[in-house]
Amino acid sequence: MTRILAAAFLLISAAAAQAHGVAFVINSGSASVSILDMSTGAELRRIPALREPHHWALSPDGKSLIIGDSAGNQLLFLDPATGDVQRRVPCADPYQLGFSPNGKFLVVNGLARNQVDVYDVATYTLIKRFPLSSMPSHMAYAPDSSMVYVSLQGTDKLAAIDLIRMAVVWVQPTGKTPAGVLWLNGRVLVANMGEDGLSVVDPVDGHVERRVHTGRGAHQLFLSPDGHTLYVNNRVEGTTAALDPATLEIRRTYAISGGPDDISFAPNGDLWITQRFAEKVAVLDPRTGVLTHYQVGRSPHGIFLNASGE
Repeated sequence: MTRILAAAFLLISAAAAQAHGVAFVINSGSASVSILDMSTGAELRRIPALREPHHWALSPDGKSLIIGDSAGNQLLFLDPATGDVQRRVPCADPYQLGFSPNGKFLVVNGLARNQVDVYDVATYTLIKRFPLSSMPSHMAYAPDSSMVYVSLQGTDKLAAIDLIRMAVVWVQPTGKTPAGVLWLNGRVLVANMGEDGLSVVDPVDGHVERRVHTGRGAHQLFLSPDGHTLYVNNRVEGTTAALDPATLEIRRTYAISGGPDDISFAPNGDLWITQRFAEKVAVLDPRTGVLTHYQVGRSPHGIFLNASGE
C-alpha cells in the first residue's frame, strides 16, 4: 500500500509540475537530462542519454525536443511536455543543432569530427556534409534561411554556408576561440572566448566591423524574447552581461558563479542559466538581481523551458 501511495504522489506531483511548467537541463557530464518543476526547482525525473549530450532543438511542429548526444552519435527525441522518449535516431557527432527559420533544414555541427551536416527535415536524411576545420561549434541562421553561420573554435574563424547553393561562400577570422553566434540587426555577432567579447561581423563577406568587450571567456549570447536586452554569458569570469541590442553598450553585469553557459527565458522574465562547472542551474531575476540555484547533474549545458507544460 505504501508503494502505491508513493507512486500516486509522484504522479500527482508530476501533473502539478506540468501545469506550472518544466525545465529540461542537459547534463553533459552525467549523460542525462534532468526535468525540473519550474515552480519549485525540484527534479522530477532524470532521463538517461548514451554518452555526452550537449544541445537541443525544438522541432518545427513543436512536438519533439531533440537532444544531440555527440559522443553517442545519436539524436534523442523527447516529448517536450512529459520528457517521454519518442525515438532515437543515429546521427554523427551532433554537438550543436538547429532548424532553419523556414523549417526546411536541420544543421548539425560535429565539433569532434570537424564537419557540418545539413539534413532534410521532412525525412531526417543527410543532404550534404561540409568538412570544416576545425571544431564547428555554434550557429546562427539568416532570417530568410538562405545562410547559416558556424563558428570554428579551433581555427578562430566563422564560416558562412549558402543553403540554397549548398556551398561554403566564405571562411573568415573573427576572434580567438569563437563560440556563440547570433544574427542581430542585419549583422552576425560572435562571442570570442579568447578575446573576452563580441565581434560584429558583416554577413556578406565576413569582415569584422567592431569588437565589444563583455568579460573573460565570452561564450554564449541570447536576445531576450521582447528584443530589448542582449545577454552575454562570460563563462570564465562568472558573469552575465546585459547589453543594449542597438548600441551594444553594457547596461548591467550580474555575478553568476560556476561558469554560466546557456540561457532559457521564462514567461515572467526570469533567466534560467546553466552553471557548467557547478552542477547547478541559476534562476536570475534581471530586475532585482536575485538568484536562486537548483541542483542538477554534472556539467549542465543546454536548457529548454516548457513553461505551459503543454
